Amino acid sequence: MIRRFLRDIRGNYAMMTAIATVPIMGGLALAVDYGQMSRQRHDTLNALDAAGIATAHRILSGATETEVKAYAKDFFETNLGSVSPEDATLSIVLPQNNTGGGTLKLSAKLKYRPYFFPAFAALIGKTDADGTTTLAMDAQSEVRLKNTLEVALVLDNSGSMNYTGSGTGQQRITLLKAAAKQLITTLSKQAVMMKQVDKPVQFGLVPFAASVNISPSSDNEPWMDTTGISPIHHENFDWTWMDYAKNPKKYAEFSGGVWYKRGVDWGASQDRPLTRFSLYADITAETDREAIPNTSRRVCAKPSSDGNSCERYKNEPEYIYEYGPYASWQGCVEARPSPYNNNDATPTTSNPATLFVPMFAPDEPKHLWFDTDRDGMPNLFDKSSFGYNNNWWSDWDDNSDAKSRLKDPRKYFRVKPYGTASAGSGYGPNFSCTTNPITPLQDITVAEGEKTIVDAIDAMVPSGNTNVPEGTAWGWRVVSSGAPFTEGRKETEKGNDKVVIVLTDGANTYGDLGSTDPAELRSTYAAYGYTGQKYEAASITRLFMDTSSNVGKTSYDSSNYTRALDEQMQTVCTNAKAAGVIIMTVSLDLSLSKSSEKKAIEALEACASESRFRKGDDGKPKKLYYNATGSDLAEKFKEIADELSNLRIVS
Repeated sequence: MIRRFLRDIRGNYAMMTAIATVPIMGGLALAVDYGQMSRQRHDTLNALDAAGIATAHRILSGATETEVKAYAKDFFETNLGSVSPEDATLSIVLPQNNTGGGTLKLSAKLKYRPYFFPAFAALIGKTDADGTTTLAMDAQSEVRLKNTLEVALVLDNSGSMNYTGSGTGQQRITLLKAAAKQLITTLSKQAVMMKQVDKPVQFGLVPFAASVNISPSSDNEPWMDTTGISPIHHENFDWTWMDYAKNPKKYAEFSGGVWYKRGVDWGASQDRPLTRFSLYADITAETDREAIPNTSRRVCAKPSSDGNSCERYKNEPEYIYEYGPYASWQGCVEARPSPYNNNDATPTTSNPATLFVPMFAPDEPKHLWFDTDRDGMPNLFDKSSFGYNNNWWSDWDDNSDAKSRLKDPRKYFRVKPYGTASAGSGYGPNFSCTTNPITPLQDITVAEGEKTIVDAIDAMVPSGNTNVPEGTAWGWRVVSSGAPFTEGRKETEKGNDKVVIVLTDGANTYGDLGSTDPAELRSTYAAYGYTGQKYEAASITRLFMDTSSNVGKTSYDSSNYTRALDEQMQTVCTNAKAAGVIIMTVSLDLSLSKSSEKKAIEALEACASESRFRKGDDGKPKKLYYNATGSDLAEKFKEIADELSNLRIVS
């Protein structure tokens, strides 16, 4: 059989062999080229993945778009392996936002050059024009950038937070504490899952009322005005009363923009600056005394009602007294002059207006105690019938008018007599400083960090007026990366959202003093000082600076103060949002049916940012504003938690 097959010359076998050779060679060519093509595609994908991870780190480090793209290309081409860089074209789509994470997309068009396929194609009559020398493939890799959150809770601690929340039997402050702590717990449980990211969710707390307390331990920080060079530092102090002619051993001298202590009677503090901080240190009281045996002096036990005489005297021994400080700075600061009251400008001595000035509420006219000179007769010199709220020191004897009695600083260097009470919280030089200090950003994925912020929420105590713009400005500064608070990530770092949540239960308020005001203070003292005090650079009170014509520049009443504060709030919100900060606002127990509360609601809604995820019935992004009552406050905070969760997970 074999011999017959070999002797067969009919040609069928040769023909079949020739016919079979083409598909066999084609199959072999395809197999070889497919294997090589798969290898190159695999190498390209690996290079894309590696470049994506490396490039993501470069993005988060704050590199520019040009730097990022160049880095991605170099990294990709270096890791291509079997693929020639000229055969792989890289395309890069960067995240479109600077905050909130985002997705980095890397794609490559791979040009594969087959080894055997062109020869096979030639056998079947194909040419290079038919695309037989190269094959095109696409590969893509996506890397989701990290999503981290920095949140400042700006919470109203004004006196009205003591009121009962509508629909409940609990105080508003109690309801707020519970809702805020639940928000912390919810985000903490989610954030703890993000093991690969350092400090994925941080929270800070800004309790606010008429002012904001930044911490009494900040008195030596470089961003505080420790030398008295800010244009608002000496608003309520006239140091010319302490001139050389009056007392060459203890006087004040202005030199190089600073007031200095001159004269030997200043003791160890001679030649140091005169500031609000130095006043806190210099104001002293008799803290203890020891009777000197066998001595006696006649003192007034009961002054007359008109203050001009004494109705009853008594004898008491002479004493040896011990002295101590009367009050210390509790940590509250005034609002900076415009525009720095509503922005995050870095404080610097080269621009003194950017420095933060400690609050020091002057002693307002009228005397608080008698017998300052221990001569047995009372010292009562204020004959006006007007009663100021913050009378905590004895005025200087030779001042004939209320303005002089307010601004004459000589009185502060008297010693407060033994037995007089020290200034309580929110009174004396710390008048209107009623809140606890700010709690800087804390990593709530760590037990210690979560406890710190929760304890700070629990410690909140309501008291005082409402200054939402000042609280909002400090909320921005807490999440910011610059001084005073530097715990926040750099603004250039992508994959991070800075959020300020503002809650208030009422309209902005600043106390007015009515029409009868002999010292022309025009208001109670708070973060903007006295509204009767003109800012030297603008000849207008600081509260009214950079406000519209809707705010009367010479109207010193509570409704005009509210209009001014509302405009200040819109300015700080606009500035913060322009800087990439997300603003969420919450009104508590405010009603649209009341005109004053309606204005407050409108101001809060205008202040809020727009959601990235939720849309209203009109198809537009929803405002991140929540109108809550006491009974549904917890539910509103759950909605806030959902919004924050979306920010953390989705770009």
